[in-house]
Amino acid sequence: MNKEEAKKLVNNTLTAGRQALFEPEAKALVSAWGIHVPKSVLIDGLEDVALKSKEITPPLVLKVVSQDILHKREFGGVITGINDSEEVNIALKEMKRTLAEKAPKARIAGFLLEETAPTGIELIIGGLRDPQFGPAVMFGTGGFAVELVADVSFRLAPLNREEVFDMMREVKSYPLLTGFRGSKPVDLAKLASTVMKLSEILLEIEEIKEIEINPLLVYEEGAVAVDARVVLQ
Repeated sequence: MNKEEAKKLVNNTLTAGRQALFEPEAKALVSAWGIHVPKSVLIDGLEDVALKSKEITPPLVLKVVSQDILHKREFGGVITGINDSEEVNIALKEMKRTLAEKAPKARIAGFLLEETAPTGIELIIGGLRDPQFGPAVMFGTGGFAVELVADVSFRLAPLNREEVFDMMREVKSYPLLTGFRGSKPVDLAKLASTVMKLSEILLEIEEIKEIEINPLLVYEEGAVAVDARVVLQ
């Protein structure tokens, strides 16, 4: 997907009456700006597993795709550590049973099967469109702890590279990025570039109300958006 196709996707989503992109759509959008995402396939049911699971490399993660389930793990909508198509079948059946119990009224659009990203430092980057100040970009500690520690920094878009580095230095987890207790520093240049790309998305697509990548896994070389959420207005 290129940038123009991403913009059409947003318009089509609003025309269809949805106020948020599905996760595969959100990832396709951010990847149009050069933000790396895990390789994945979308499956509708068991009949797709044998064919489509061959397109990606285990270990795999299975996720539900639904506009009614924002926090997928709370409803059993995420299963990790899947190693082959047989295990995909088992995981899919298990997930459907759990969702039927915990979210019986949820509209299921399909299931996302994607490659597992290597372990890295978990960050959150995102943005929102404030009615008074306009688009603002967020950077901070990500993963499950984001709401607990609230370790984030904000800047108004557009951003230059120095502003992004200032945001990095403001969060408490910054030492983890530069090498902590013998660990190797992450790719700060790539990380800064990723934050700036997210800023560009906010500026170029005015229909985006909120955008969030959590976690963004960062490494000694590169970064990958493991989960993405886009809310429209």
